[in-house]
Amino acid sequence: MKAVAFTHSLPISDDDALIDLDVPEPTPRRFDVLVEVRAVSVNPVDTKIRRRSEPLGEPRILGFDGAGIVRAVGSGVTNFGIGDEIYYAGAVDRAGSNAEFQIVDERIAARKPKTLSFGEAAALPLTTLTAWEMLFDSFSIPLDRTRRNTILIVGGAGGVGSMAIQLARRLTGLTVIATASRPETRDWCTTLGAHHVIDHHLDMASQLATFDIPAPTYIFCTSHVEQHWRSLCNIVAPRGRIGLIESVTSLDMSGVFNKSASVHTEYMFARSIHQSEDMIEQHNILQTVSRLIDQGILRTTMTAPFGTINAANLRRAHAAIETGTTHGKIVLEGF
Repeated sequence: MKAVAFTHSLPISDDDALIDLDVPEPTPRRFDVLVEVRAVSVNPVDTKIRRRSEPLGEPRILGFDGAGIVRAVGSGVTNFGIGDEIYYAGAVDRAGSNAEFQIVDERIAARKPKTLSFGEAAALPLTTLTAWEMLFDSFSIPLDRTRRNTILIVGGAGGVGSMAIQLARRLTGLTVIATASRPETRDWCTTLGAHHVIDHHLDMASQLATFDIPAPTYIFCTSHVEQHWRSLCNIVAPRGRIGLIESVTSLDMSGVFNKSASVHTEYMFARSIHQSEDMIEQHNILQTVSRLIDQGILRTTMTAPFGTINAANLRRAHAAIETGTTHGKIVLEGF
């Protein structure tokens, strides 16, 4: 089967940073489905692994978001049958979606929204799971309109921020504030449902003070946490919650300690890496989101179709991600 992989950590400008290969088709194990991949999207984690994984013993296939058709199932599979159209975020310790066929555990996949194309669906899983697990698991925000607090989403135009804005606005009673620094990203955040948009390159506290709203009970920082940390500690409400998705070496906790605030981490791959007992929850979340999309409550975050799935187009996609200026999601479809 066709696949795109890397064998050495090289700058994305190098033609060998990602290469086209032919590799054997994988075989599903007990809880696995074999997916004919129809579309993928690209995430910052793809570029981070490509840049930091040296040396490699064999070619590594990247890609974590995928959408496609089930072509075979393992002996223990109960949620899907051959021919089902599914979408998923794969596991970080298995071969990825940048291949014609991929093995995926059924417990982290769900039926694709019927109203979306494969490309539109592939934009969603990783960022949706990250945002959902932070908002509704870590922060314990009720899935209703009863809570009237404020949430600040730092990096609202990125993939995770784009889903966090929608989930908070459509499924809760929170006042949603996003950060973005360019006209097109500010407009994007507003389109997704943010009540207010501020610039994270400027003093966030003074900008928030212009709104007649309480200090944020929840802050979801999706990028550059070390750069923003002191400001976040200043902004968060007493006994508030700050959520992080970046691993950092050290943070001064005196600011949150002073406010008795809590810090929460989110790593979407944790359930699959550790085969946790509640791994099926990722299937349940994606099933719920699929229904919400088909009901018109949520929308895809696909913004940039980058053509077919091959090394040249994936190198372009990685290069775009590495600029830090993309918004929404980059998607590739077909081989």
